[in-house]
Amino acid sequence: MEQSDSSTTMDNLIIRSYQDGDQAAVSRLYAEGMLAGQLAPNDTGADIENIRGAYFDSDQNHFWIAELDGQVLGMIGVAADLEHTAEIRRLRVDKASQDSPIAERLLETSLSHCKGHSFVKVVFDTRFERDAALDLFDRFGFQHTRTKPVHGKELLEFYLDLYRHPKSDQ
Repeated sequence: MEQSDSSTTMDNLIIRSYQDGDQAAVSRLYAEGMLAGQLAPNDTGADIENIRGAYFDSDQNHFWIAELDGQVLGMIGVAADLEHTAEIRRLRVDKASQDSPIAERLLETSLSHCKGHSFVKVVFDTRFERDAALDLFDRFGFQHTRTKPVHGKELLEFYLDLYRHPKSDQ
């Protein structure tokens, strides 16, 4: 996709539930995350190999795909973690589309799901430190709770209180 076309073609962006035919694209996005160092060496990817079992075994869990003109360009999952807490998992956007609104739309969809299923808190962690990604998490009200070293890389942990009012710009 050409950079100049990204704003107009994003009108065709669809965020939808995972379908079995998406498996190859999901596996590709997962592998790209591994190559970019976003995953811990001990991440087995068992949920990626069994999306149905990991994300559709309960109404609280779900997995979405971002599709543009028939191509899967992003993904995100939500899984119940602790009581009233959801974990966002596997937020990935195709490398060529990372400067597009795909991640934002995926996050909006997953947070709407969390609110609709009465979660109070949302957590996630990432090894990704790109300023644009951190800005996105901040815009949605996520708080950085800690950074810890894991397997030679920094793991950033975040949480969002879904019922706290967003901080106002000062």
